[in-house]
Amino acid sequence: MKGQPLPSAKTPPPPPHSLSFPLTDSSAPSRRAKSVYTPLEQQVIQLKQKHKDALLAVECGYKYRFFGDDAEIAAKELNIVCHLDHNFMTCSIPTHRLFVHVRRLVSHGHKVGVVKQTETSAIKASGANRNALFTRELTALYTKSTLVGEGILQIRYHQKGSDSYREENTKKTTNIGTMRLTLCFLTGDILLDCFPDGSSRSELETRVLKINPVEILVPSDLSEPTQRLLQSITNARYSTADDRVRVERRDGAQFDFASAMNTVTKFYCHAQDQGSHSLSAVVSLDSPVICCLGPLIQYLQEFNLDSSSLRRLSCESEGMTLSAATLRNLEILSNQTDGAVKGSLLWVLDHTRTPFGRRLMRKWVSQPLMDPRSICDRQDAVQETLESHSLTLNSIRSLLCHLPDLERGICSIYHKKSSTQEFYLICSSLSHLAVELEALLPAIQSQIRSVLLRRLLLDTPHLLAPAHNFLKVLNEKAAKSGNKSELFSDLSGFPALQERTEQIQTVLSAIRDHRKEIRLTLKAPALDYTTVSGQEFLIEVKNSLSSVVPSDWVKISSTKTVGRYHSPFLVDQYKKLQQLREQLHVDSQREWTGFLDQFGEQYHTMKRAISHLATVDCLFSLAEVAKQGDYCRPTVCENELQIWIRDGRHPSIDLLMGEQNQYVPNHTELQGDGRRTMIITGPNMGGKSSYIRQVALICVMAQVGSYVPASEARLGILDGIYTRMGASDNIYKGRSTFMEELAEASQIISHATERSLVILDELGRGTSTYDGMAIAYATLEYFIRDVKSLTLFVTHYPPLCELQWAYPQHVSTYQMAFLLNEPNTATDADDEELQPEFLTFLYQLTEGAVCRSYGLNVARLAHIPHTILRSAAHKARELETRVNDRR
Repeated sequence: MKGQPLPSAKTPPPPPHSLSFPLTDSSAPSRRAKSVYTPLEQQVIQLKQKHKDALLAVECGYKYRFFGDDAEIAAKELNIVCHLDHNFMTCSIPTHRLFVHVRRLVSHGHKVGVVKQTETSAIKASGANRNALFTRELTALYTKSTLVGEGILQIRYHQKGSDSYREENTKKTTNIGTMRLTLCFLTGDILLDCFPDGSSRSELETRVLKINPVEILVPSDLSEPTQRLLQSITNARYSTADDRVRVERRDGAQFDFASAMNTVTKFYCHAQDQGSHSLSAVVSLDSPVICCLGPLIQYLQEFNLDSSSLRRLSCESEGMTLSAATLRNLEILSNQTDGAVKGSLLWVLDHTRTPFGRRLMRKWVSQPLMDPRSICDRQDAVQETLESHSLTLNSIRSLLCHLPDLERGICSIYHKKSSTQEFYLICSSLSHLAVELEALLPAIQSQIRSVLLRRLLLDTPHLLAPAHNFLKVLNEKAAKSGNKSELFSDLSGFPALQERTEQIQTVLSAIRDHRKEIRLTLKAPALDYTTVSGQEFLIEVKNSLSSVVPSDWVKISSTKTVGRYHSPFLVDQYKKLQQLREQLHVDSQREWTGFLDQFGEQYHTMKRAISHLATVDCLFSLAEVAKQGDYCRPTVCENELQIWIRDGRHPSIDLLMGEQNQYVPNHTELQGDGRRTMIITGPNMGGKSSYIRQVALICVMAQVGSYVPASEARLGILDGIYTRMGASDNIYKGRSTFMEELAEASQIISHATERSLVILDELGRGTSTYDGMAIAYATLEYFIRDVKSLTLFVTHYPPLCELQWAYPQHVSTYQMAFLLNEPNTATDADDEELQPEFLTFLYQLTEGAVCRSYGLNVARLAHIPHTILRSAAHKARELETRVNDRR
């Protein structure tokens, strides 16, 4: 049975025969009564009109209720019962479980609004509108990227990021302004970016993969190519529904430059705190960025989030360029099988112990350094951590274990959304860290040589020092229980609370003094007040003595044996006490918000300290990586471009295979001013793709500052790694396999420089042999002659090896070695018994080229039926003989 969706508040109730109304006997008298909206329903309709795109959870006493379509959606997602109540379907959740259910709804991509009663019963009872409906207002709004609030989040809950962008089309390129928050509500970082992009939106895709957002803000009039990209992202494989990206479509007018500039100007002009950027600095930003900043400010304000953090704007520092295709093909952030982290480079490097360290490690891996001094500083810190026997470093490492998410916690405090429990946990953790690190300062100064580690560890205790003062003010027991009325141990700094507390104590004293009069009246010298079911100061009298109870006393409750009363004095004083207590609660909330404001003044100092701890955590993580067998510290060459690796291994495969089945190491030698191109041939499944991936991953690891899986390595600074690998179409972008590989090749041609590493794996295989061979030959020659990048080119086209003779100084050919065991085929009469070849892979890179791919060996390994294999072997010999005869 269906109830009505929530209609407009101004429209009259639908007639009994409305199809959206439950089908009952329209002639029943009660039917007409139900066609009228109750006061609560009218209130909900008005709220829904203002927030049409949100599921509204409306506070009604001790539970939150959903109405109409919202109820049906919530019931389905939460697996709870939905039923018809008067005009609308409804379902409910208990108040103490609100945060659980809001998180579940938000994780499935919904926007959820929490509507609370803004009046308390005692204060309302004493007001002029005591007989009217409770007033209700939307007090909080939540989506995936804005899930911040007291009672909504547990401290260890992890979020990722949020984007907002706007595109401006020109004839050939698209300028895309991106306002990236990684994450304003989680870490306080705001990164700006504006970049030219092509029709494939590869630059935009790269940034989305690096940020890994949970929510993207877009204008409603988004172009078709960008729509396709977003569709491919939102339809990507994820381990759970919680990982899906939420797309928020906003009115396109908000992204217009004039409208956005107006919003930005008002925001920065009216701001009390000018932050790190003045209005003149902000309005000088690129117009696409302004077009994103305006809607983003409006979006934050809708969620009652303090968007003042937007005043600390920064641009991402330059690092090695890793395109979206490179991130995918090299499996840097996730594997290509199921999209999980296991098997990726991030999985290899991430041994961090804190959530904020984990986030920083992801940034390090997706944005390797290009400054040799910074790389060496990290390597020095890793080497000292690896080789030092100092107990100091072990003590610091132990301090990082079991910490809450401090970065998320201080951001929640900054937005004044923190609960007392969360605040106490965060503040006590910061204070404990400050004390412990302060005690280690002499040892740090005398024992640690790494410049980077010394700077981070010596600076942190001073930055964390303000946490002590905030912790001293709090009553630990009250903070842990969430009791804001008794939260502050010393009320001298809170005069409003002190006055209200004194008023409560005066009333309580009067009530206690009133016991003497009651005892005289009832002639019971030992009588005392009792509390039953939360009702306080009850006078309990046995029913056999009820005759002595004054007639003006009010009976509150009774049992078979006793009656419980309030005298007129108690009725008056208890009512007054309840009003004062509720007023104290209001005062306490106001003072608590002010207290959080004071902490907010120290936010950026605390954030810097946590950033230091995150860096230390990442350095310890890289030291853990270096402990793995046969890892070496690579030599970083500032001026000379080269890749010289001895006994290099693929970091992920080497780790997954373990000690029982060692990965076969290989050498690599590329010189920017010498042999800078390797043409790699070999049989299918011979290890070509694994080899070229390992070279690229070792280069990434080196520029992250990590040790690498090799016996020795000397590496120049690369400005980018570009890859074209695999054979797959892109249905969401409307591209065939061949179109996809050529589009990626085009991007590489446009962006690669002589300081780049270019990896092309079997370019041209998506079309006919001659077309594919011609494209592969011409493309490779262009990289050798014009781009002059370091290039690894895997191919099954033998004619491409001729480039070695055309460019002998810059090109060399290699093959993945194997052993060939050919079957006995002595005479042509035995053609019926011809069998495919059998290969033993050696996975060793050797000089020279291989003219055949031995695909039938792979077919045999794939258990293709024997009859098909025999027929294929016969046909292969026939075609080979025909080609040889032509020659």
